Amino acid sequence: MTSYPRSRSSRATTWHSLWMLSRRDLKVRYSTSTLGYLWSILDPLLMSLMYWFIFTQVFHRTVGEAPYIVFLLTALMPWVWVQGAVSDSSNAFLRDLKLVRSVALPRWIWVGRIICTKGVEFLLSIPVLVLFAIFSGAHVGWGVVLFPLAVVLLAAFTLGIGLILAPLVVFFRDLERAIKLLLRMGFYASPVIYGAADLPEFAQPLAWLNPLSGIFALFRAGFFPDQLDWPLVATSAGLTAVILAAGIILFNRSIGGVLKEL
Repeated sequence: MTSYPRSRSSRATTWHSLWMLSRRDLKVRYSTSTLGYLWSILDPLLMSLMYWFIFTQVFHRTVGEAPYIVFLLTALMPWVWVQGAVSDSSNAFLRDLKLVRSVALPRWIWVGRIICTKGVEFLLSIPVLVLFAIFSGAHVGWGVVLFPLAVVLLAAFTLGIGLILAPLVVFFRDLERAIKLLLRMGFYASPVIYGAADLPEFAQPLAWLNPLSGIFALFRAGFFPDQLDWPLVATSAGLTAVILAAGIILFNRSIGGVLKEL
């Protein structure tokens, strides 16, 4: 990116600053909260229990695989990361105006620290998935080794989206409300409560156009190998690369105007 340092020492300083800002966000969130760490797991846990009850106790489930609670958590937990990162990235510059203006750091860090913070919260919620997998008798397969790849792709995807949205919201403030609406639609348009293969034939192109389809398949591969579709994963990886590249280009071209607008 335009303001990204090139020397090795400067790069080390940049990454150290990114971690320090992320750690500050986590410390502020948990030190002022009575429940602390529990907030990282309550959202995906309660949502998963709600959908488990609806689709297994109220309606006859025709999507996903058993144990359904594990099927839900393997996509719902990453979705919470996406939702939180995208929503907060829209205010990446507006929430810390004084720091953005005064601190001599690469501007992308204000988006990157949000992705990092939400990613750490995602990792902190993994014990919930492990416990439900144990109690429900879910079988762990070789696909669990794909978990790090899924994390990297999801981080790249959310960073790309954040780099696109952060400057745009500065210029178009109403976009913040539109983002919340799109996130609600995105939840149902992404294979969270269902698998990509569960979509009817006429809707299959939606799965291939959504980068989260292949990424969620990677998250599920450790428990549900039938969910792994390598062509879909490859397509998602390609779309993620395009989104990240577009984010970097847009961010670099607009950051000057953003600083003037702020």
